Amino acid sequence: MRRAKNLSIGDAPYAFKKRTSASLIWGTAAALLPALGWGIYCFGFTAAIVVAASVGGALVGEACAGALMRRFTLWDGSAFLTGLLVGMAMPPGISPLIPAAASLFAVSVVKGAFGGLGSNWMNPALAGIAFSLVNWPAQMRAWATPHHLAGLAGISGATPLGFARSHAAAAIAGSSNMDILVAGGMRASGIDASVTEALNRGIFSPLGADLPGGYIDLLLGNKAGALGELSAILILAASVILLSRRVIRWEVPASIIGSFALLTWAFGGLSLGNGFFAGDVLFSVLSGSFLLVTFFMAPDPVTSPSSRAGMLIFGAGTGSLVFLLRTFGASAEGSAFAVIMMNCAVPAIARLDTAATRRRAAKASAGTARGGNANGAR
Repeated sequence: MRRAKNLSIGDAPYAFKKRTSASLIWGTAAALLPALGWGIYCFGFTAAIVVAASVGGALVGEACAGALMRRFTLWDGSAFLTGLLVGMAMPPGISPLIPAAASLFAVSVVKGAFGGLGSNWMNPALAGIAFSLVNWPAQMRAWATPHHLAGLAGISGATPLGFARSHAAAAIAGSSNMDILVAGGMRASGIDASVTEALNRGIFSPLGADLPGGYIDLLLGNKAGALGELSAILILAASVILLSRRVIRWEVPASIIGSFALLTWAFGGLSLGNGFFAGDVLFSVLSGSFLLVTFFMAPDPVTSPSSRAGMLIFGAGTGSLVFLLRTFGASAEGSAFAVIMMNCAVPAIARLDTAATRRRAAKASAGTARGGNANGAR
């Protein structure tokens, strides 16, 4: 075993696997295309214009930053992916100027001004989304119902998450989020009714449980929302691809979902008068931008910790903040701001993790030394 500058190098033969940053980034973008396609199907050509404007703004920002730094970086895919994620988080009918400005800010200021890919301390796509929420709050809440559900949903002015949150205080004690949506006029699609009936008959009823209507629509994406966040099942399928190809690590998404689900289950039912340990975890996970942020933005290797312990802390903090911001914040959504806040805490997490590693190493060295002294004495 040869050693060069603290790097251990084994003997030949060597295995080579080509996995560049560009291939990982373009692969991530490709995994998102089915979810984007569903959004365009639901909302029409205007949704495609929104995403195109967002990607265009990101590419312009990347070209300008690259020109200033005298290097061409458009082909690495990072700007395209940033613009794609920003566009997917937009309402379908928003003015194209807003996603274009958001992506331009994300790429030129948050990433380019700090030195480009690998040097930014905050996830650029989340920064662009936050930039839009702060500057154009009304336009960022202008939701629409998918075209094929025009005769079903009676809450087209809000997402299911936003509607349930805003009407929780007026709901009858003991109600569920689905009860609030049904009282507001939401009607389940035919697919939801058929699948729910089959699941209850074949699985849940024999177990003494019952799946209410509406959850299948949330899973499939038959709801109002951002054009790329509608279909939870397509986002989950894309996340399986990323995890199986090891584009992202499991620690950050798992700890985000675990902490968020635990807090939602324990305290999420209080606002509806259902007491402790009665929160609707399934509704909360399938609603809003939670899954897209959890799998495609939070695990960004540049802006999240690199150690397993650090990732678990980062994810647990993010999931906890998402719950707190959704419950007590000004908006029903809190995922973007939760990750940004934890991005700010990454240096502190890294220092704590380094200090803990050094303490463990010192204890191990001390134990080895004591063992050597004892053997020498014998």
